Amino acid sequence: MRCMSFALENCEKKDGNYTFSDLLRYNFYLPFFFFGPIMTFDRFHVQVNNTQLTRKEREMWNITSKALVHLGVILVVDVFFHYLYILTIPNDMKLVTKLSDWCLAGLAYSNLVYDWVKAAMMFGVINTVATLDHLDPPQPPKCITMLYVFAETHFDRGINDWLCKYVYDYIGGDHNQIFKELLATICTFAITTLWLGPCELVYIWSFFNCFGLNFELWVAKLFSLPPLSTIERVMGEAMSRRIRGLFNAANFWTIVLYNVLALNNLEFAKLVGKRLIFKGFPLSSLSVLLVTYCGVQLVKERERQQALLDDPEPVKPVDGGKEKAE
Repeated sequence: MRCMSFALENCEKKDGNYTFSDLLRYNFYLPFFFFGPIMTFDRFHVQVNNTQLTRKEREMWNITSKALVHLGVILVVDVFFHYLYILTIPNDMKLVTKLSDWCLAGLAYSNLVYDWVKAAMMFGVINTVATLDHLDPPQPPKCITMLYVFAETHFDRGINDWLCKYVYDYIGGDHNQIFKELLATICTFAITTLWLGPCELVYIWSFFNCFGLNFELWVAKLFSLPPLSTIERVMGEAMSRRIRGLFNAANFWTIVLYNVLALNNLEFAKLVGKRLIFKGFPLSSLSVLLVTYCGVQLVKERERQQALLDDPEPVKPVDGGKEKAE
C-alpha cells in the first residue's frame, strides 16, 4: 500500500519524479514499517522534509505522559485479557447459547472494545515514537462507544485515509449523489476485501458494511424531501434530535453486529442478532435500545459542545457597538 501511494503521488507530481531514496525512506521508516499506521506519501514527504523543526510549549511533557499512559494501559489490558476470555467465549456455542440476552449484548460489545483497545494501544505507542521525530501521524481509532454512523467506523485511520484519498473520495466526490456513492463504496470495499483476504466471512462483512454506508445516504436523502422535511421542521429541534437519536441507537447495534462477524464467527453474530431482535423482544430489545439511545445522546451532546469550542460564534456588538466578552 505504501508503494501504491508512492506510485500514485509520483504520477501526480508536476515537476520531475520522486527519487528512489524517497521511496526507501517512506517504505522503511521503522516505526511505521512494522505495525503501521499507513501514512500517505504526500503527507509523509512534506513532514520529513520540513527543516523548521520546533517544539510546542510542553510538547515533550505531553509525549512523556502519553508514553506512560500507554505503558500503564498495556500492563492493565494484558492482565485483564489473561482472565477475561473475550475472544474465546464466542467460539464455544454451547456456552454462548446458555447466556442471557444482556450477557450476549455485553460480550458482542466487549469484542469490539477489545479490538479498539488493541488498535489504540498499538498505534498510540507508534505515534508517540513518530511524534518524537516531528511527524504528525494518523491518530488512533475513534472509540467504539462514540460510533453511531458507518462513515466513521474504522479501526485504522491510516488505512481509512489511504482508501478515502485514492478510492472513496476520488470516485464519490462530495458523496451527495446516490449512484456515485454506491460505485465509490463498492470499489472501496472491493479493495478492502482483497486486503483482508477474500473468504466467505469477509464477503459478508464487506457487503453489510457497504450496504450500511449507502443506507445512511438513502435515509438522509429521503428525510431531506417533502413531506418528511416539512414534518421535521414543524416538530421542532428537540423532537427531531430524539428521533435521530433513536435511529442512531439502532445504527450503533448494526455496526456492532456487522463487525462482530470479522472478529468472531458467523454463528455467534447470528445468535446475537436473533436474541436481541426476535427472541428478546420486547423486554431485552427495548432495554438495550434505551441504554444505547441514552449513550448516543450523550455522545452527540459532547460532540456539539466540542464543535462550539472549536468554532465559536462571533461576538455580536452590543451597547452601541462595544463588544462584551465573558
